[in-house]
Amino acid sequence: LKPFWVKEPGGLKAPRPVRTGETPRNFHELGVMARHARGLVALGAAAFVASRCLDGSFVAPGAGNAASRRDMLAGGVGALLGVAGVSEQADAYDLMPLPYAYDALEPSIDKATMEFHHDKHHNTYVTNINKALEGKTQPSLLELQKTAIQSGPAYRNSGGGTYNHNFFWQEMAPTGTGGAASSKLADAINGAFGSMDDFKAKFEAAGAPGARFGSGWVWLVVDKDSKLVITSTPNQDNPLMDGVDGTPGLPILGCDVWEHAYYLKYQFRRPDYLKAWWDVVNWKQVSSWYDDALAGKGASV
Repeated sequence: LKPFWVKEPGGLKAPRPVRTGETPRNFHELGVMARHARGLVALGAAAFVASRCLDGSFVAPGAGNAASRRDMLAGGVGALLGVAGVSEQADAYDLMPLPYAYDALEPSIDKATMEFHHDKHHNTYVTNINKALEGKTQPSLLELQKTAIQSGPAYRNSGGGTYNHNFFWQEMAPTGTGGAASSKLADAINGAFGSMDDFKAKFEAAGAPGARFGSGWVWLVVDKDSKLVITSTPNQDNPLMDGVDGTPGLPILGCDVWEHAYYLKYQFRRPDYLKAWWDVVNWKQVSSWYDDALAGKGASV
C-alpha cells in the first residue's frame, strides 16, 4: 500500500473517493474503508437500541416515562458512536494539497522551495494546531483566526500558519495562467493607489526588510470602510485576528516573506522575490475574494 500523500507529477495527489467493493490502494483508502465499516456497525447498533428503547415493552430499571427513555437512547447512541470511532466533534484540519505541480510556479518560486515549504513547514503548522485542539470544539479555520491571539501561541502561530498557507497556495497559479484583476478590483486599486504599478511598488515596499523586519506577511485587505489598504503582520499573524499589529480587515492578497518562502533561490534578496511573485498571482481568485470581502465575508480556505 502507498502512503496517503504520494509525490507524483503534479504535486501531492489528493485522496479519491473509495467505492464499495474496491480494494484499497493506499493507507488513506484503507482507513476510509475501516471508518465506513465502523460507522455502519455503529449505525446498525444505534438503530437496534432506538427500536428497543422506543418500544413500550422495553423499559430500563427506573425509566418510567418517555423522557427517561429518550435520555437513555441519547446516551446509548452516543456511547456506541464513540466506540465505533464516529466522533461528534469536527474532523481535524487537513494539509491542503497543492492545486498545481511543485514546479508550476517556476521561475518565480522554485520546485525545491515549494516541496519543503508545503510538505514540511505548512504540515508542521497543521499538525500543531490539531494537537492543540484535541478534545476541544473545533471551529472552521476562518473562525479560528478571530480569537487566535487571545487563545494562545498554538492558535496564533499554528492556527494562523495553517490559514495563511492555505490562502497563499490558492492565491497563486501556474506562471501565465493567473489572469488579470477584475474591472471592479482594478478600478478599486487605481482609486486607492493611483495605478496597478503604483500599488505593486507600495506592496513590495511594505514587504521589504526595511518595513517588515524579520518574518511575516504583507497583505492587501478590505478594511471596515470597504477601502483597500496595504498592511503587514509579524510571524503568522494575519489581519483577521483581533488585536493584530497591523490594519485589521479581510485579506484578499498576501505574500509570505518568511525566509523559508524564498531563501533557496533568492537568499537575502527579498525584494527580487517580491517582484517575481507577481507573475504567479492568481488574480481570478483574488478578484473573487474581493467580491466576498465587499459582502463582509472572509476567504474560507
